[in-house]
Amino acid sequence: MNDGFVRVASASPIIKVADVDFNTDEIMKLIDDAIDKDVSILVFPELCITGYTCADLFFQEPLIRSSMEKLVILKKYSLGKDILFVVGVPIKYKNALYNCAAVICNGKILGVVPKTYIPNYNEFYEQRWFSSSETIINDTIVIDSEEIPFGSSILFRHSEYEDLCVGIEICEDLWSPLPPSTIHAINGATIILNPSASNDLVGKSSYRKALVSSQSAKTITSYVYSSSGFGESTTDVVFGGHCLIYENGTKLEENKRFMLESTIIYSDIDIDKLMADRIKMTSYSNHLTNRFDSEYMLIPFDLTLKEHNTIDRFIDPSPFVPKNQEKRSKRCQEIFSIQTLGLAKRITHIGCEKVIVGISGGLDSTLALLVCAMTYDLLGKDRKNIIGVTMPGFGTTDRTYNNAISLMNHLGVTIKEISIKNACLVHFEDIGHDPNDHSTTYENVQARERTQILMDLSNKYNGIVIGTGDLSEMALGWATYNGDHMAMYSVNTTIPKTLVRYLVRWITEYKVGKDAKAVLLDILDTPVSPELLPPDKETGKIKQKTEEVVGPYELHDFFLYNMLRFGFSPKKIYRLALQAFDNQYTPETIKKWINTFYRRFFMHQFKRSCMPDGPKVGSICLSPRGDLRMPSDAVSKIWLEEIKDI
Repeated sequence: MNDGFVRVASASPIIKVADVDFNTDEIMKLIDDAIDKDVSILVFPELCITGYTCADLFFQEPLIRSSMEKLVILKKYSLGKDILFVVGVPIKYKNALYNCAAVICNGKILGVVPKTYIPNYNEFYEQRWFSSSETIINDTIVIDSEEIPFGSSILFRHSEYEDLCVGIEICEDLWSPLPPSTIHAINGATIILNPSASNDLVGKSSYRKALVSSQSAKTITSYVYSSSGFGESTTDVVFGGHCLIYENGTKLEENKRFMLESTIIYSDIDIDKLMADRIKMTSYSNHLTNRFDSEYMLIPFDLTLKEHNTIDRFIDPSPFVPKNQEKRSKRCQEIFSIQTLGLAKRITHIGCEKVIVGISGGLDSTLALLVCAMTYDLLGKDRKNIIGVTMPGFGTTDRTYNNAISLMNHLGVTIKEISIKNACLVHFEDIGHDPNDHSTTYENVQARERTQILMDLSNKYNGIVIGTGDLSEMALGWATYNGDHMAMYSVNTTIPKTLVRYLVRWITEYKVGKDAKAVLLDILDTPVSPELLPPDKETGKIKQKTEEVVGPYELHDFFLYNMLRFGFSPKKIYRLALQAFDNQYTPETIKKWINTFYRRFFMHQFKRSCMPDGPKVGSICLSPRGDLRMPSDAVSKIWLEEIKDI
């Protein structure tokens, strides 16, 4: 199996109106092109065998007869070709003519789906020629001496990979208040193919894309759209040949319109991703089948789903951070607003005047302090009620200490400096620990001493301790139990490390004055470190760097997002990472850190089970009161065994 990826394509051939020979030849050329690209599923435009703009020529028996002959030729042409494709063709059924989509695979016409909503307004006159499928549920028609399923309630499902299920709707069907694809999806369709003939007017392409995007998101499907292009009659309108591939609201591929030659676009869609969202969204399974009780016909098809060396789609190496600067700025503004509003609610609810924040000079505590400052501004409270506490220890460098003091001064908060060195030395003596033994005990004594100071100050000043730890640290358990992972309210708890930096940079650009900006820029340039081990003896700089111990946060955030957002297996995440971080990390490096990620994620669940409250800002939350309900003692064997086989 191919990790759930299926390569689809949308094609818009040049055509000649009523020239079925020319049109069929162009269709076959594009089929061969798609096969060369290992495409599994391909859709052509509405009525592409004849042309959409034949008008009253649809009343001519020779056109209908010859189009059926070409449909049979396409059926025979498909024999031995490992592809499922859909072509548009007019078909007589009983006493009416229908605008249909024929589904063909490996020498068989699997089924024929007639159009449901027939437009008859503005420039459209389809009801003059075609009837609606509204009264047809399931029936059969005879094509080339074979009985073929015919109707609007038909789905086409892969014989082995049952989650690959194809539904068809035609052009105007999408524009209706209740598109057939909605019911198709409820009944299991994960891919919607739309053979269309949508003319181009000023602004229509944007609306068309919005429709496709919205419908694919509503139905949690991949939506593959193909519209007529060059060659259709320009009697009244022009067709730009618009081709689109969307997945759950996100555009994967789009062609350039108004081309003078045939066009085709490709992309790999992720069926596993769609199914993960459907399973997680319980409102999807609580669907309206009791109100839509039509009997669906499921037609199986066989197709080799190839595993490609390269996935034909963009794999975002930073899924938490938008690449587009404008989108990123809006995202940061929204997140910062969620953080400040969440803290404002907590402060007003419990009626406290003061908050206590430990300030290290690092990114996480900086973001937490900035949230506190802006929250107090929002509430009209004096920033002096924010007590920033710097607690130098054995690993504190001059750089981080000076940045902590400078930042608090620039923000106008109350500053307290309490060294933890003497208290830790006394505690080492009490527990019989050699202070020259820089073990986990040495580090955690410092972390817990700092937390004790903050908690006791909260009692002294009748305030609350604001936690600074972020999502990535909690996922990896990179926080001292009953130490820095404890707080009364944590503002960064659902923000991944890769996003923290961008948030602080955004605040630096838009929310603070010139003096504070200089300090924040230096904090942004400081290596990530808990500073629990002594600095380098020769340079006095930070020696203990987090990412050298637990691994690059950009990798861990990538693993975390794909594991929790979609439930992907380690094997699939590894494959995605290989492409996302191509030429940045070797396969051996990615395998090493994905092993570390899963081991630590399972090992440290007990820390997450008692996380402090904090605002959820995105789709990933580790709180047991939020998105993640996980046993404290789950065994990671299944996941780690799979990593061994990579």
